[in-house]
Amino acid sequence: MMVIREYVNEMEAVVARSVLEAHHIPAVVLRDDAGGMLPSMHLLYPVRLAVRVGDATHALRILDAPLEGDALVDELLGPDDAAGHP
Repeated sequence: MMVIREYVNEMEAVVARSVLEAHHIPAVVLRDDAGGMLPSMHLLYPVRLAVRVGDATHALRILDAPLEGDALVDELLGPDDAAGHP
């Protein structure tokens, strides 16, 4: 596994994970917050988003892509992946 992003807010990490999983890229959210009992720990230890090493480059392209419907989506990801198909 490879950490590709760090977030202060867990919800942002969960949304990013959902976007990757919608593109068939398995991802995990890693957090050090005492099992949710100390959410303020995210300020010291960011929430991390990790994917398989082989998926890291593609995952970053997906997360960095502009909103769907933008002309650049097809250029960055290709027409098939931009439509949500593998």
